[in-house]
Amino acid sequence: MNTSFEGDGNADLVGESPAFQAVLRSARLVAGTDVTTLILGESGTGKELLARMIHRESRRARGPWVTVNCAALPADLVESELFGYRRGAFTGAQGDHPGRIREAHRGTLFLDEIAELPLAAQGKLLRFLEYGECQSLGSTRVEHVDVRVVAATHQDLRARVEAGAFRADLFYRLHVIPLELPPLREREDDVLLLLDRFTRALAHRHGVEPPVFDPALRRQLAGHCWPGNVRELRNLAERCVVLLHGRSIGPQEFPTDWLDAPRPGTRDAPWQLPPEGVRLETVEAELIVQALQRTDGNRSRAARLLGLTRDTLLYRMKKYAIA
Repeated sequence: MNTSFEGDGNADLVGESPAFQAVLRSARLVAGTDVTTLILGESGTGKELLARMIHRESRRARGPWVTVNCAALPADLVESELFGYRRGAFTGAQGDHPGRIREAHRGTLFLDEIAELPLAAQGKLLRFLEYGECQSLGSTRVEHVDVRVVAATHQDLRARVEAGAFRADLFYRLHVIPLELPPLREREDDVLLLLDRFTRALAHRHGVEPPVFDPALRRQLAGHCWPGNVRELRNLAERCVVLLHGRSIGPQEFPTDWLDAPRPGTRDAPWQLPPEGVRLETVEAELIVQALQRTDGNRSRAARLLGLTRDTLLYRMKKYAIA
């Protein structure tokens, strides 16, 4: 069954793969609550789209939706941007600024790239998450603000905690309901579904006939590892719509440099598939065991060896009954 959500970018939240469907089911359950939510996944997997869907499906849907890209904030302005400031609080503060948290009152605050939040601001954010307290720079007044927080990152937050770059108490406060979006290379059956959806929608938007991808090219695209994930696929679809609209495209007509180069380890492997084949589950379980042995049971390090987040590793350990 196809699953999509109405609204901008809804085509990006389409997929039939079990892993993707499981995330959407969890997101629906989360949307009906005010619980703090952490969205994990590689760049381009649709983390902000999933966060918007959670807001849209929540009781706060009519309230404000406020987005903060933590990676884009200068370190010395993070606190004032989030919590606001009073006139004269610092040089250049010519008037009062409510801050992004107050702007999200009775709505949802989306903290993108939360791993990039400076340590100095993490403690104050933790207090806000715990008690709803918001205090502007230059003010002695503490206000209580009603905000639901959804955070996202493509980084391994546990590894950041181990490296001393992220507070452990803030990690556990954010990690109440983690939702991990699978990369597109693990959703191979969804590639062509998304390609067709994007192509139709973009052709309609640009007022042109959509291109037609012949079976050989469709097989080639389905087998690509998509290092840029859904974002890369959508960009490719738009490029084809604009430059090749109305044409039938096969491998010979398709510019191969339009596909991003695979990241190391995403597609090429240092072994060959034996002629008799293998059971993928057996190989995966054996690699997990080897990674745990090599790291003396350290699950965070084992996850990094396998290119997984720690939560994904724990899920797969449970799946294969690996102690």
